[in-house]
Amino acid sequence: MQITLAPEYRDTRDGLAAQAIVRKCVHCGFCTATCPSYQILGDELDSPRGRIYLIKQVLEGTQPSRKTQLHLDRCLTCRNCETTCPSGVNYGELIDIGRKLVDDKVPRPALEQGVRWALKEGIPSPLFAPAMRVGQMLRPALPAGIQAKVPPRQESGTWPTREHARKVLLLAGCVQPAMAPNINHASARVLDASGIQTLIAPKAGCCGAVKFHLNDHDGGLDHMRANIDAWWPLVESGAVEAIVMNVSGCGLMVKEYGHQLQGDPHYAAKAARISALSKDISELLPDIVAALRTSRPQLREKIVASAPTLAFHPPCTLQHGQKLKDGVVAHLSALGFNIRMASSESHLCCGSAGTYSMLNPQIATQLRDRKLGHLDALHAQVIVSANIGCITHLQSGTATPVRHWVELLDAALSAG
Repeated sequence: MQITLAPEYRDTRDGLAAQAIVRKCVHCGFCTATCPSYQILGDELDSPRGRIYLIKQVLEGTQPSRKTQLHLDRCLTCRNCETTCPSGVNYGELIDIGRKLVDDKVPRPALEQGVRWALKEGIPSPLFAPAMRVGQMLRPALPAGIQAKVPPRQESGTWPTREHARKVLLLAGCVQPAMAPNINHASARVLDASGIQTLIAPKAGCCGAVKFHLNDHDGGLDHMRANIDAWWPLVESGAVEAIVMNVSGCGLMVKEYGHQLQGDPHYAAKAARISALSKDISELLPDIVAALRTSRPQLREKIVASAPTLAFHPPCTLQHGQKLKDGVVAHLSALGFNIRMASSESHLCCGSAGTYSMLNPQIATQLRDRKLGHLDALHAQVIVSANIGCITHLQSGTATPVRHWVELLDAALSAG
């Protein structure tokens, strides 16, 4: 696709990056078949191809409108289109650039600005955890829509204390410790049983995705730098072999630190190192399975006899962003779990997508119910996923328990 940048964008990093991405697009339309928002709305401008056209217009000097902003806002940034694009268009980066350029030119109404500010400042804030605790105490009295975003209080169990030669850092995250603390503790216990010690850097926090994807790129980059500073002493000393993520959305963001900070002379090299060390916890499953087969030889037999049937929803950030769709099913099956993915539309987003379900609840609910319909067809006792947003969003629409897969493995180890 041909594009000539307007003068104001010709010498900017975002303008040049967007120009290179747009030029790759051949306007073939393969992306429309796998775009969740297009599947729901049926509007060409709510497809990746349509949004690329809108961003191209802005880059060429056309004044965007509130309608332009709306179509870009409706994108879930699921990156499904990247998986199916024959031209290798890096759409995820382009939509982040496009939204920021449009927001710089199109003021939002005061209420909309307020909601978005509250989300980007409140979610990563230290006040999020106490606010969540208050919400959990008041949960029975809350409106149904808010209840769906406030999971019941969860016990986390004990954190393992054994020392191991193999050590990894775990990003605790900004919302998961308050909403589902057992996921982090279960991860540490599973890794401990596999001969790997889990460390947490106390000053590490939000991965930066919340602010970055709400068009506060500077704020997102600040979170990235803060995490790098928190991790660097352990990374530089060689004390840890990896930085492990059990939230696939955070994992994708951290794997992109090197790209996002490549122009920062003080952090570029460190960010590249951090990204190279970052692993989703599912990438450690080969080591986990091998270790457990040795230390717990009867585990598979016990899992086969007692574990529930599991339906796996692979988050978009895992399957499209990190390209790790099949590892969880393959390795958990090797341990004896009866786990399957839906035979239809397993590639489509569930509608969570970070803050998307709060900013676009109608579309998000339609996608959630569509996803649950396919998962329900598996007649599973438990739905498992790998991202706190997906887990919370799916749970709001079903009575079937929705858990992180690592919690199920942890429970099997405890029972065995």
